Amino acid sequence: MPRLMKAVIKNHDVKNNHKEHLYSKTKKFVECQPLGCNQREESFPFNTHYVNLIILSADHFREHSENELIVTGERQVEYLKKKKNELQCIFTNKLFRWCHRSRLVPQMVMVSGVPGVGKTTLMQRIVYDWVKGDFYQRFSFVFFFKFRELNRLDNLSLETMILHQYPHLAPQLVSILQDPEKLLFIFDGLDESLHTMDFSSNHLCSHPKQLKPCGQIVVSLVRKSLLKGCSVLMTSRPTRLASINCNIFERKVEIIGFLTEERQMYFENFFSSPELAEKAFSYVKQNETLYTFCYLPSYCWIICTVLSRSFQTTSSDQPMSLLPKTVTQLFAIFIANILANHSLHKSDAQQLLRSIGWMAEHGVMNHRVIFEDRDLDSFHVDIKSKLLSSFLMESDEPVSYSFLHLTVQEFFSALVHYVDYSPEKLQKSLKDAKSYSDGRGEIFLRFLCGLSDGSTRSILTSYLDRLPVQASIDVISWVKDLFSEEQRLMEIQDRRHLLNIFFYLFETRNKILMQELLKSHRRLELCCVHMSSLDCMVLAFILKSCKNLEELILYGCTLDTEGLDRLLPALHNLHNLSLAENNLPESFCNKLASVIRNNQSLKTLVLSHNRLSGHQFSDFVVALSSPSCIIEELRFVGNSGVPDTSCIQLACGIRNNQTLKTIDLKNNRLSGPHFGDLMEALSSAENRIEELCLADNDLPHTSCIQLAHLIKKNSSLQILDLSNNRLTGPHFSDLMEALSSPECGIKELPLYNNGLSEEEKENIRKLKIDKANLNIYY
Repeated sequence: MPRLMKAVIKNHDVKNNHKEHLYSKTKKFVECQPLGCNQREESFPFNTHYVNLIILSADHFREHSENELIVTGERQVEYLKKKKNELQCIFTNKLFRWCHRSRLVPQMVMVSGVPGVGKTTLMQRIVYDWVKGDFYQRFSFVFFFKFRELNRLDNLSLETMILHQYPHLAPQLVSILQDPEKLLFIFDGLDESLHTMDFSSNHLCSHPKQLKPCGQIVVSLVRKSLLKGCSVLMTSRPTRLASINCNIFERKVEIIGFLTEERQMYFENFFSSPELAEKAFSYVKQNETLYTFCYLPSYCWIICTVLSRSFQTTSSDQPMSLLPKTVTQLFAIFIANILANHSLHKSDAQQLLRSIGWMAEHGVMNHRVIFEDRDLDSFHVDIKSKLLSSFLMESDEPVSYSFLHLTVQEFFSALVHYVDYSPEKLQKSLKDAKSYSDGRGEIFLRFLCGLSDGSTRSILTSYLDRLPVQASIDVISWVKDLFSEEQRLMEIQDRRHLLNIFFYLFETRNKILMQELLKSHRRLELCCVHMSSLDCMVLAFILKSCKNLEELILYGCTLDTEGLDRLLPALHNLHNLSLAENNLPESFCNKLASVIRNNQSLKTLVLSHNRLSGHQFSDFVVALSSPSCIIEELRFVGNSGVPDTSCIQLACGIRNNQTLKTIDLKNNRLSGPHFGDLMEALSSAENRIEELCLADNDLPHTSCIQLAHLIKKNSSLQILDLSNNRLTGPHFSDLMEALSSPECGIKELPLYNNGLSEEEKENIRKLKIDKANLNIYY
């Protein structure tokens, strides 16, 4: 047999052995059994339990000043409003296809995603598809590495790094590396790497046998100085990417997790009963605070695990069957179920919670999610405890540990202060967590506040310190001080900080505390803060708890329909409501109509700079004429240029309204044949309008006829703003005549920028002499 043919056959055998090796590691989708089933891991065929993750093209990665899970959860709300085909989705099998952004076929691809969103699972899927021959068949060999498993490797060569994980490739590795265009290297978890990796460094290696630090080997592959022509796929959390130059990667994508369809599919795969799956999913959808984080597969597993136990019709203790209402309650039930399932003695359970709790807190405060044996020793974690595997995952050689999910780690870091109370440690942790500008302590603080609630804490009461109440008192005092400080700095601080405090209060469920903090406040302003539907739900809880709040200003908050739905029930006691510059669409009109009809005290409504014009606009204005409407001031500036046809609807709404005193319709498009309908309605005997702004409406001089009619008929009108129109012309005299009539009650009339002639200006000057109490500005 010719030597070349023997080499080909041998290479083919090596490739098949390599595929079999990878298949054994990727063929099963592993997840833990629901609690109560001895916490075994159960494996499923990968292709039956995998749920597609939505992947979006991303221009760049920015450093967030807030917790990355929260930020991504809020952005997910925006994605949910869009159909999949409207998103710039990237299919898993097309990561190395032509990229329109970089105008080339990429070789270096970065996949970003928050903890638990499915980065590792996606990599497993890619390897599985390659092994099965479905996708990526342009690659002869795929090498899959996890950075956490490379952490203990120091100086080595690329060949050594490959053989450390794939020793079966030794006979043919030199031959394999000679064809780099057919090689794909996958590196999972850049954020978990302890190696120094400077992607802008010029200290690179160029030969597979060259000895270099492990991080330099990886950088050299990405920089194409080593095995030029090979492809690299890497994953990382966004926080790590904020500190490196990502331009070296020719395609950058972000996993955003599950949209609604995928979330529901996950629940259906988890529960054996379709009825139970539907019941669980419906419960979560009704609870915004739980549903928001369901874009994370790992979070879906936790909540499904909790609900599977809570929905059981057994005679279990009531706390065990509690349905969570807050994220703190969700994780408290999750932990309580595990502890109850193992029937540990209280002292043993406390010791474990104490040790892993302090280790968890150390990790949160220092941005660490990977722990080694020496860390467990340092914090006196009993590595022999059977319960340990319920909370920590152990990796292969070299051995390292991580919590089931970052949020589980954050919960333990808060819980430990109630398990092992120390006033000094608690105060230091509160101070440190709030000081981090990257938001790493935000969820930790929410959990601390959530556990201050006695009913939430009672779920774990058997395992807490003798003095959990004192820890609760300290946390509540901290919230009070934080709120007082925020009030002092309100003029210079981002209002997002105030909203964060509201999240703390929401988790505490402490209405007395909310009322105490806000008792002297009548006005609440959250301008220019992006308000997700979750934010709106929390704000609604605050408004319901504090009936003394009379004025709510949400200016420039980009509210959406879901958010307004959450807010609606809490708006019924307000006297003043401002929803300006929120890009509210026409579909909002019926929601706003509901607010007007159900609010017996609303006197001021500001809806300027939205998109409320259209067919459904009539729903809103009809509500203005309802008997329950007592609105005195309506500001409707710049709503996508409300056309003159809307004058008919406006006329219908305000014709019989006896409470409106101020109407601001500036910056619309009311000029036209229907303008007269509006003027006629405002001239009705029932109308009590005192101030009317029609500036920037492109009104021509013919509009002066209708305006003159209004002035003569409505003696209550005192301020009429007609600036920035086109009133110069023959009919301007009709306006002057009406202003000089005895029926005219107008005191202020701005006429700036109307292109008035010198003759018209002279007539104005004469009129001002005749009517000393009439101020005309031109």
